[in-house]
Amino acid sequence: MFMLDRWGEVFDTIKRNKLRTLLTAVSVAWGIFVLVVLLGLGQGLNNGVRYSFRRMATNAVFISANKTSIPHAGYGIGRRITFDNRDYAHAQDRRRHRPAVRPVLIRGGSFGGGEMRTSRGVKSNTFQLNAVHPDAFYLNAQEIIQGRFLSYADIATLRKVCVIGRPVRNFLFSEGPGSGPDGEQANPVGQWINIGNVAFEVVGVFSDEGGEENERQIYIPVSTAQLAFNGADHLGSLMMTVGNANAKQAQAIADEVIGQLAAAHKFSPDDKQAVRTFNTVEGSEAFRMMFLAITAFVTLIGCGTLLAGVVGVSNIMMIAVKERTREIGIRKALGATPTSIVAMIVQEAIFFTSIAGLFGLAAGVGAIELIPRLADTDMIRNPSVDIWVGVLATIGLVLAGALAGFVPARTAARVNPVHTLRDQ
Repeated sequence: MFMLDRWGEVFDTIKRNKLRTLLTAVSVAWGIFVLVVLLGLGQGLNNGVRYSFRRMATNAVFISANKTSIPHAGYGIGRRITFDNRDYAHAQDRRRHRPAVRPVLIRGGSFGGGEMRTSRGVKSNTFQLNAVHPDAFYLNAQEIIQGRFLSYADIATLRKVCVIGRPVRNFLFSEGPGSGPDGEQANPVGQWINIGNVAFEVVGVFSDEGGEENERQIYIPVSTAQLAFNGADHLGSLMMTVGNANAKQAQAIADEVIGQLAAAHKFSPDDKQAVRTFNTVEGSEAFRMMFLAITAFVTLIGCGTLLAGVVGVSNIMMIAVKERTREIGIRKALGATPTSIVAMIVQEAIFFTSIAGLFGLAAGVGAIELIPRLADTDMIRNPSVDIWVGVLATIGLVLAGALAGFVPARTAARVNPVHTLRDQ
């Protein structure tokens, strides 16, 4: 490996076949380049999706009340199911998960389908109103930017407090010229607004990465809403987290809760329309399986491209051995052993493949570094390749080079020096 004469022969072989060497090197470099770039893009896409949902619970189950579609216990179809506080209490007694409630208390009526007119002074508009327990904050992608979120003290004491989104704050509290939404905003915390002719104190402002539509909302304590807007003890939905449960276990928990609800409200547990469920655990596992499939597919493509380059190297070495038949014959006539002949050919192949592959690896890493600067998108975030990918790629290149040179080397080692010199 460290004999200067042997390295001189390697470089001499490359000089004699410059174009052929260059084209083969490009094929090997392209294979590793494609593999690294595709793996980096896949990781960037994975990071982008995870970043988009980073504040949203990935272990949540949402159960919403709806209308029955199956006759049960003497009741017909089309009967609307309405949850109540007892359902929440029963779910809360379960220690395997922490429940939260985010109901739309009354459909229609004064809520107007979930929206309610909100005013401050002469300014008035309709915004989505959500009556919730404090734990609902941990199930969504919201972030408190002023003040605080609702607390259990607010629930227990029926406080008339609210948390508003940025567009609500900008509309109701703008103090600039023309009182428009782009004007200077006063601090809304501690100020009072009217929601459906009931005064509420603003205790916090939130933002949501989902966009302005998700921020045009107001949160109030569920107990206060039930009292202030004649909601009795009604709830529209239940939300709960399921700890470290997998998708199958989360569905089993949801089915058990639905069974309790079915027994309490006299509907069939098999009625999929009576209550609707959404399981974020299933969505999270689906994303994970999708990215595993993408990674496997990308790796397959990259390895296939790299294999094509290795086959090219093997063909080049076969041609080189054929062109150097007389030289090899003379070497053997002068006492060169088959092992030394094999070592010479394999060394050339390993050197050739490794240098081309390392250029491709460096180019791939450079391309990944340029992607965030050239493509300004949240879908691909911090594309990167794990250090072990580089290590494995280097080892793979050495093994591929050895494999590419072994078959031609074995052919060279079998050359009969007498026949070779006579033929020449």
